[in-house]
Amino acid sequence: MDTAAGQEVVLKGVAAAPGISLGPAYLYSKLIPRVEEKSITPEEVEGEIGRLRNANARSEKELLKIHAYAEQKLGSQNARIFEAQIMILADAILMGAIETRIARELKNAEFVIADEITKYKQIMLAAHDEYMRERARDVDDVMNRIIRNIQDQKLFSKLEGASIIVSETLAPSDTVIFSRNQVLGYATDLGGVTSHAAILARSLKIPAVVGLRTSTKTVRTGDIVAIDGYAGLIVLNPTEETIQTLERKKRRFMEFEGRLVNIAGLTAETLDHKHIELSANIEFDTEMEFSREQGSAGIGLFRTESQLIGRASYPTEEEQYQAYRRVADGVFPHSVIFRTFDVGGDKISPDTEHEANPFLGWRGIRVLLDRPELFLDQLRAILRASTQKNVRIMFPMVSTIQEIRRAREMVSRAQKELDARALPYDPGIKIGIMIEVPAAAVLAEEMAGEADFLSIGTNDLIQYLMAVDRDNAAVAPLYQQFNPAVLRTIRHIIDAGHKKGVWVGMCGQMAGDPLATVLLVGLGIDELSVIPSVLPEIKKIILSIKYKEAKRVADKSLAMSTEQEIREHLSSIIKNKVPEIPFDE
Repeated sequence: MDTAAGQEVVLKGVAAAPGISLGPAYLYSKLIPRVEEKSITPEEVEGEIGRLRNANARSEKELLKIHAYAEQKLGSQNARIFEAQIMILADAILMGAIETRIARELKNAEFVIADEITKYKQIMLAAHDEYMRERARDVDDVMNRIIRNIQDQKLFSKLEGASIIVSETLAPSDTVIFSRNQVLGYATDLGGVTSHAAILARSLKIPAVVGLRTSTKTVRTGDIVAIDGYAGLIVLNPTEETIQTLERKKRRFMEFEGRLVNIAGLTAETLDHKHIELSANIEFDTEMEFSREQGSAGIGLFRTESQLIGRASYPTEEEQYQAYRRVADGVFPHSVIFRTFDVGGDKISPDTEHEANPFLGWRGIRVLLDRPELFLDQLRAILRASTQKNVRIMFPMVSTIQEIRRAREMVSRAQKELDARALPYDPGIKIGIMIEVPAAAVLAEEMAGEADFLSIGTNDLIQYLMAVDRDNAAVAPLYQQFNPAVLRTIRHIIDAGHKKGVWVGMCGQMAGDPLATVLLVGLGIDELSVIPSVLPEIKKIILSIKYKEAKRVADKSLAMSTEQEIREHLSSIIKNKVPEIPFDE
């Protein structure tokens, strides 16, 4: 992109870590090792395997150093991100398979490593779940680290002066290593709010914007850049007026955030005493501490697929139990909802097969019901972690009543098997389903009659309702969470659940949009589960409104015909009811 000197250019991305800063850019082009396929002789096999083992040992030593530094700077919980990478290096099955292929195929170590690990990475990258694509980049980082060490390449990590790092993507290790310098912000073309780099940036309190797409083609080293981690944008060559505007905004946000600290321990309750359960979406137990600090009342969605990363097989019941128990113990006395494996189709799975249309394919509960032993392993593990009676189970991608009944039968079977082994569990454990398929939304009342709770997964539900792939730039504007059709569907689901006497929550991205809070409260939502970083803002809005007023806002919104009308209406309500919330000027 051609930008004249001094011309202001605004690039819009996704807000990943809050904050505003101004400074020179440093364009970081990470060295990606070049891998060539080479043949070796049988006599060279031993030496080639030796190269692999030496590189693996060096990689482990590097990661242990990074882990120790992260632990010192960020605490043990956040540092555990790097334990997963160290575990990949220590995976005897994976490394054994690579050594076997070197000996059998007589190929060089770099090629076999890249080929073997890329198989798993490509499955993850094909996923339309943002967080699973991010885990693929973590695996990619481990692979490149091993290959760089085989080739004896050095990594760059030293900066001169304060800079805003602009890069195509950043691995968690990049984020931590760069933090030893004067980093003013991170801006990347790729990535999402669930990336480990984003999580670490939030912990380091460094502004970050991801998903910018073209920043590395637009920005050059030395360019003056402003980064706005609240609005999710960067400004190249900002004018004096823009700088002053951002400075005012920065002061307002800092003042606002200072006040939010005081509400973390408060219950999310409207002025007329309507209680909303406000919890967090996480996928690793490393995120629990930050969630608590932000004021969550438990975990409303724990994505169990994180355990599948970098594995050639599914984890055992015991491995899963240990992981789930850590989460259940860590969140007690609050509750945690474990979503069973949402795998298959486009999502990561050790045995995923190619499908012509994975979004409408073999995934979620469909996979688990077709794989009863896999399902039972997970159910027994979750049940075993439920002894403190703060664990709930949730099934994804449900589309028929029969699926719920079959899944509940599997829970009963798992309970009987634990009884036979004299292992304790919560016999009254609550079982819920995600409403993310239009068929389930239409049958919400019948679904509620079979479940203990409903949780609306807006990400998929909106895509299916609007027939829009939100990652397709050509149609992305049609992904409208405030479209009247979406709002009326949500109202129907909530009313249906309440008619059957079950609570209804929401765990999709819409739950974490402050613009939607008053509307959702007015629609009668019982629980909101959001990314931890937005918890205080959502809580502040709930504490500032009356339920009876929120109902009027919802009724008026439902009578409108376009998303634009609804957005403008909700924006005016927020500015009126919670004027201290900073908005973009």
